[in-house]
Amino acid sequence: MSTTKVQIHPTAEVSPLASIGQGTRIWHQAQVRERAQIGESCIIGKGVYVDLNVMIGNRVKIQNGASIYHGVTIEDGVFIGPHACLTNDKLPRAITPEGQLKQDADWEVGKTLIQYGASIGAGAIILPGITVGRFALVGAGAVVTKDVVAHGLVVGNPARLVGFVCMCGHQLVEASETQTLRVEKHTLRVSRHFSCSHCGRKYSFYT
Repeated sequence: MSTTKVQIHPTAEVSPLASIGQGTRIWHQAQVRERAQIGESCIIGKGVYVDLNVMIGNRVKIQNGASIYHGVTIEDGVFIGPHACLTNDKLPRAITPEGQLKQDADWEVGKTLIQYGASIGAGAIILPGITVGRFALVGAGAVVTKDVVAHGLVVGNPARLVGFVCMCGHQLVEASETQTLRVEKHTLRVSRHFSCSHCGRKYSFYT
């Protein structure tokens, strides 16, 4: 593990088999397991758990107490709020049907992908097998049971789509008009137009 320009608090436990990028800071009592890969200029907060083989991109912020389990990939520029939990087992059991403690071969790791620029709110739970799209926003305390579209805003348990958000994080305002585009696989696709009242960016999403 290269420690050039990496800051690791003395109470953190970082495996020598982990890869940590330059400029990354790992704070109090965090744990980074074997073969985890953390990119450059990341912040890993107090008490964060990064499981083995987890992939984390550059400029990622993971706030205090979050848990990132084996099977998770986090792309560049993602925000993970405090005490969020990214899980990896769809069928959790401690024991086999025969009553034996489960081993690695007794379960299948679920794959989770958090795409570029997305944000996961405080205390949110992301079930395995989920993709959270680019610049999507998962509200605090949400339980995400299905994929989240790019720029989608989801809240609740189970999480539901309630709107769309800008790259700057503010909720988008939908224009009154919609435009029908085409039929794909017997499904009518419609373009919906949005703008951000904060920064002025404009978007079109297809539903």
